[in-house]
Amino acid sequence: MSTATSTEHTLHQHTIGEAWLAVARLILDEGAPEHYDGRPILEIEHATLVVEAPDPDDELITRFGDPARLAWMRANFIDHERVDALGGARSYASRFFDYAATGRDQIAWVIDRLRNDPASRSAAITTFEPLIDTTYIPCVSMLDFWLRGRGAEQGVELVVYAHSIDFGAKGYGNLTELAIIQRQVADALQLPVGTLRFIVKSAHIYDTEQAEMRQIVAVAAT
Repeated sequence: MSTATSTEHTLHQHTIGEAWLAVARLILDEGAPEHYDGRPILEIEHATLVVEAPDPDDELITRFGDPARLAWMRANFIDHERVDALGGARSYASRFFDYAATGRDQIAWVIDRLRNDPASRSAAITTFEPLIDTTYIPCVSMLDFWLRGRGAEQGVELVVYAHSIDFGAKGYGNLTELAIIQRQVADALQLPVGTLRFIVKSAHIYDTEQAEMRQIVAVAAT
């Protein structure tokens, strides 16, 4: 019996823009040809992005990101309308602030949990709605918040898990929106923003966007 092996990739970067370009460069250099939903991709497995200063107002993303794609992702994270491009699936905003259409605000719950128990290791929320999701499974599936450090050095760290992220068209938008949520929680707790750890099982770029991403990575390196 043969056993499949895979390589884990951990990328430490200062900003979310640097993290996006670093993982994109790695995918383009070392990614293996695969398919996702019938479309060809280059893929690396088990990528973890460790971002020291996750500021959503990122210079590199402003410079190289597509404003229309950023606006689409922004709407997904703030609008409660169903997302036509995802087959009418519920938006991330609905999943965070009206979980399973029950009125449950998961972000408020996280804030209350950490405020009442700063040592909590279980301030974790999910985007999965198993009784509702029949075709679409959200890429970003779990957000896990905790307080790291002591005294004046204490900050809100966010650990995120995703089954797959497209780092051509959408990854920088995901990073931006996650940094916004992390900042919201930190501001509510009156604490600094800590590290953002983004764990991605399948980090990939679709073949249709490889040329664009190679150009962006090349220009950013100059």
